[in-house]
Amino acid sequence: MNSENFRKIEPYVPGEQPQDRDRVKLNTNENPYPPSPYVLRAAKEMNASALNLYPDPEARELVQSIADYHGVGFDNVFAGVGSDDVIAMCFMAFFNSEKPILFPDITYAFYDVWAELFKISYEKIPLDKNFTIVKEDYFRENGGIVFPNPNAPTGICMGLDDIRAIIEHNRDTAVIVDEAYIDFGGESAADMINEYDNLIVTRTFSKSRSMAGMRIGYAIADKALIAQLKTIKNSYNSYTLSTAAIKLGSAAIKDEEYFIETVAKIVKTRENTAQRLKKLGFSMTDSKSNFLFVTHEKMRAAEIFERLKEKRIYVRYFNKPRIDNYLRITIGTDAETDALIAALTEILEGAK
Repeated sequence: MNSENFRKIEPYVPGEQPQDRDRVKLNTNENPYPPSPYVLRAAKEMNASALNLYPDPEARELVQSIADYHGVGFDNVFAGVGSDDVIAMCFMAFFNSEKPILFPDITYAFYDVWAELFKISYEKIPLDKNFTIVKEDYFRENGGIVFPNPNAPTGICMGLDDIRAIIEHNRDTAVIVDEAYIDFGGESAADMINEYDNLIVTRTFSKSRSMAGMRIGYAIADKALIAQLKTIKNSYNSYTLSTAAIKLGSAAIKDEEYFIETVAKIVKTRENTAQRLKKLGFSMTDSKSNFLFVTHEKMRAAEIFERLKEKRIYVRYFNKPRIDNYLRITIGTDAETDALIAALTEILEGAK
């Protein structure tokens, strides 16, 4: 076949996924703790013999559980295979203007990939010198807006007043707030869907719910927007979520006590890790996520990244303009933090 007919696109590149267990994996922002005991119990109680049947295309049990949790209607929730799947469908559903969509120049790397894949015109809006989104830069004509809050990989969180200002200045286009990390700091914009019919808030079970392996994400929005998302889904795959994901996701969101406890542990470890890294000469952004975005005063990030890898400790390095001297370090367990700090101490002392 003639390769001239192939779609030309630069794919998203995830963090390395070493399969051996003899390593410290702090490069993909997974939750270091297991899912809720509710999930483990639900998994044991699942009727595996029913897996010969297609899952519920509406994922009603899961969607209702999410709706109950957020205090919204069933028709205000859309569930998909991770928030990546949900946001990609949002791109297809709502970004169809000839005007460019807007998102930060330093942000989740999938946004420009989807824009290229779906042939959507886009413009990257530079963060300021402190890696902060400047709300006024989005007060202009566009075909839609998307940004994470907290942002990734910086971890910086935007206040609701600034988010409201962006929405107010863009009432004719869709504004997607990607809240993959919101549970670790900041305030969710989800309640604002009752005020704005152009707001879509996306969330995931992969981070604070410890369920990256299940691939569950969702959107909360006005009923008309959710209906449009369902139209898009049913135009290419009605059965996006598996039976297991529906059942186990519904169990996970009902265990509020475990959720609060786990998030609190990660936040505590984040703050402790930040202090220990500062003593080693690192500086960092004010992260409200489950990772830290750090740079060292003397040693280049690329060298630290490689030296850590030699010690079987994986963090994330982005060889991109403005952030090529930063590392993104996922918050793991206290034991993993100890291993990280010990390795960094050895690396930095050896460089003196």
